Amino acid sequence: MTFRATVMTLYPDMFPGPLGASLAGKALEEGIWSLDTVNIRDFATDKHRSVDNTPAGGGAGMVLRPDVLAAALDSVADGRPMVALTPRGASLTQARVRQLAAGEGVILLSGRFEGFDERIFEGRDLEPVSIGDYVLSGGEVGAMVILDACVRLLPGVMGAASSGEEESFETGLLEYPHYTRPVQWEGRTIPEVLRSGDHAKIAAWRHAKAVEDTRLRRPDLIERHGGATQAPPSGAQRDSEEKKT
Repeated sequence: MTFRATVMTLYPDMFPGPLGASLAGKALEEGIWSLDTVNIRDFATDKHRSVDNTPAGGGAGMVLRPDVLAAALDSVADGRPMVALTPRGASLTQARVRQLAAGEGVILLSGRFEGFDERIFEGRDLEPVSIGDYVLSGGEVGAMVILDACVRLLPGVMGAASSGEEESFETGLLEYPHYTRPVQWEGRTIPEVLRSGDHAKIAAWRHAKAVEDTRLRRPDLIERHGGATQAPPSGAQRDSEEKKT
């Protein structure tokens, strides 16, 4: 099944952008996922192709009109989740990314100017999502972030199914630090445990470092995931547990 992505934007030429390179680009060429863009301006109803108007109640900037947005959304609505990129949305999480990646695809609405007329959220089944506590010029970069996060999880995109299992946020922790050759670099040495060949000790060290780094850099993750400090089962343990069930 091909994962189908549709991006609604005033700047369709921005796509595929980075999504056309590396793993996402290769997967796009191979048909593992598809990408369509819809120009919101095509649904304007006046000769000037207006998509926005001044804020009700006064204020700076312009607001995207609900009638134009609704017409654009209705043209592609087919049961896939519809996500609006907005700083007023819930923060994107790896758990939500996994949910989206497991489905048939996603429709992404990219905002511009001062944002969306609030009635579009009341009139359509739109999920407001934010990629972080900062402000961008528009939602297109956020749409690319969501798609990149989803596409890398699709079957056949990463080299091995286990490639992402221990990455940051997959277990509620930041990922453990990585090292590679040369063993010595500028007086710094790869930790001895990583050169020991003892897989149990390596796994324990990696988990301990993940907990340590998370406590230091993202204590909010520790608070959010009460059991995040518990080491996940090793591959052998998982295999054994699966056989018992």
